[in-house]
Amino acid sequence: MGRGRNTIWMFFITVSIVVFLLLNMLLGSVSIPFSSVWNVLTGSGDEPVAWQNIILKSRLPQALTALVAGAGLSISGLQMQTIFRNPLAGPSVLGISSGASLGVAFVVLLSGKLGGVALSRLGFIGEVALSVAAIAGALSVMGLIVFASRKIRGSVTLLIIGVMIGYIANAVIGVLKFFSVEEDIKAYVIWGLGSFARVSGNQMMLFVTIMAVIIPLSFLLIKSLNLLMLDGYARNLGLNINRARVWVITCSGVLTAIVTAYCGPIIFLGLAVPHLCRAIFQTSDHRILMPTSMLVGASLALLCNLIARLPGFEGALPVNSVTALVGAPVVASVLFGKRKRNEVEI
Repeated sequence: MGRGRNTIWMFFITVSIVVFLLLNMLLGSVSIPFSSVWNVLTGSGDEPVAWQNIILKSRLPQALTALVAGAGLSISGLQMQTIFRNPLAGPSVLGISSGASLGVAFVVLLSGKLGGVALSRLGFIGEVALSVAAIAGALSVMGLIVFASRKIRGSVTLLIIGVMIGYIANAVIGVLKFFSVEEDIKAYVIWGLGSFARVSGNQMMLFVTIMAVIIPLSFLLIKSLNLLMLDGYARNLGLNINRARVWVITCSGVLTAIVTAYCGPIIFLGLAVPHLCRAIFQTSDHRILMPTSMLVGASLALLCNLIARLPGFEGALPVNSVTALVGAPVVASVLFGKRKRNEVEI
């Protein structure tokens, strides 16, 4: 009965991804008929050049970026919540997102002050510089966390270290803002709001390719994650806990670093989706949770991207505003539902 129920849910989630993907192609400030969208995607017909550019150079890259980023952040959040046994743990819990923000802050906020040219005026070169800076900052913090995890056994202590790194990074960013020119501060704030529209062309292909390699590799950690749930039995079953913890932190950190580098710090998806999957499938088995988190995260990210640029809005809303509005009620309802179940059991 449980397996049949899970299959039905998986089917609906997969269908929702296809539906939201098509809606991302159809809806926007410019209305394009479904037949024209289909013709452009399949390369048949003779549609206006403007419509082809809108779909192939804007909507499709944006939708694919949202799909892949949502999947990556959800897997990262699931891994963090498992290893720290903390329902509020997410992709940014170890300060890795803050490290990416710090890297971007150094490049963006100092470019106008030292170089005399704001990074936002450099176009494609500026976007590449942002991505490189974010990856460098995130991986630097991740290296520090991995080093600390080898020395420290307690997960709570490691969690506190990550939070402290986040505070330090935010403090340095505040100092950089104080000494920066107004145009650079605005560019940094816009980056911090998060966007799936920032990735296009060759950047989008590189982003999707990198994530298409890392996400399947993360599935190799399913057995370790299940064993880590068994507390003292994990070591008796032959698991090297320290090594497993380093691998999980590294995988989660790389996923977070890559997504943050290309899309900015996207909040709430990695926190909300694992809770939603546990509530839907009523299991803690990562053989089920890992693929379902990937699919639900992709679907939810596509939905958020769709809401962010619904017709009637000038331009697009910041993605983080939408993910918070969607994610916060999900987390709250799941946690309240869990509390009620516990009260009934007592």
